[in-house]
Amino acid sequence: MDESLLRTLTPTVIGILGRRGADFAAAEDALQDALVEAVRVWPDDPPRDPKGWLVTVAWRKFLDAARADTSRRHREVRVEVEPLPGPSEVADDTLRLYFLCAHPSLTPASAVALTLRAVGGLTTRQIAQAYLVPEATMAQRISRAKRTVSGVRFNQPGDVATVLRVLYLVFNEGYSGDVDLAGEAIRLTRQLAAKTNHEEVAGLLALMLLHHARHPARTGPDGNLVPLAEQDRSLWNTRMIAEGVGVLQAALARDRLGEFQAQAAIAALHADAPTAEETDWVQIVEWYDELVRLTDSPVARLNRAVAVGEADGPRAGLSALAELDPALPRHTAVAAYLHERDGDPATAARLYAEAARSAPSLPEHVHLTRQAARLNAQLRG
Repeated sequence: MDESLLRTLTPTVIGILGRRGADFAAAEDALQDALVEAVRVWPDDPPRDPKGWLVTVAWRKFLDAARADTSRRHREVRVEVEPLPGPSEVADDTLRLYFLCAHPSLTPASAVALTLRAVGGLTTRQIAQAYLVPEATMAQRISRAKRTVSGVRFNQPGDVATVLRVLYLVFNEGYSGDVDLAGEAIRLTRQLAAKTNHEEVAGLLALMLLHHARHPARTGPDGNLVPLAEQDRSLWNTRMIAEGVGVLQAALARDRLGEFQAQAAIAALHADAPTAEETDWVQIVEWYDELVRLTDSPVARLNRAVAVGEADGPRAGLSALAELDPALPRHTAVAAYLHERDGDPATAARLYAEAARSAPSLPEHVHLTRQAARLNAQLRG
């Protein structure tokens, strides 16, 4: 196959798809799927018109993705903003698709990426951000996963752990406010909890409920992000918190701690505090220690630095932060917060402005920009 030809045709095909109504990101994803198909088909059956072939196949892939997205959104419409407590309704085919995409022939990381793309409806860019890798790296991973399962019979479902990872990432994307997927993730996790007595399924469900309970307070009337410490806790959904705590306690009683249970325990401690000042930060640090032990996650270490800063003072938090890679997403924002608490508004303002430039979402960008502006105004005054 002439790879230089494919590179030459790429911008032309994306332009044609754009004129037909596909936005740039969707056109890129559709073309990527078409290129994977070309790699599989062209060596044995090269087309007489490569450009026409790519346009036709890419457009078909775009329509398939659009239909899948429409179906997903229709499922979301059936989910209330506050998911009903207790066992889920009769399961639909969506959860089964999650298990089938988590195929044993794939590595867990590839299975998660493929499922998020094919069933979860996330873009390659969103998945890359969740994995803390460049978009091009994730695109290659998804392409390899598609090639691996090409022609494979999907009659061997994947394991629960891989499906949990997918549901966790889908919920996180929805919880960020960029895509409305949080309710759908809770719905599917309820279904999974009804089918299995797995303690980490319960842990994930508790984590989702405890985080989603704070959703009404996460943005102000103007749509701007409200940090946890400044949220109106009377807006938190106490029914959902009580359910989440109950599910978590039952899971912890089995004495088989996993990462989702540890994260849920942290969320429960936040939910239990009547005010931000009454938060039990010492116990939260202990749970972050458990989470780091279980996962060695750089994100967990970053959040632990914040908790250390609250429990032992900002200098201790900055010391914990200094051990982490500065390129870690939100590292600069955490540094800004800790420097402000340490009485260094000039450094904090500079870091807030720097963090705003690389913020992963518009609400976060606006919030960090305002923090920088607030401190700069104080310094001028």
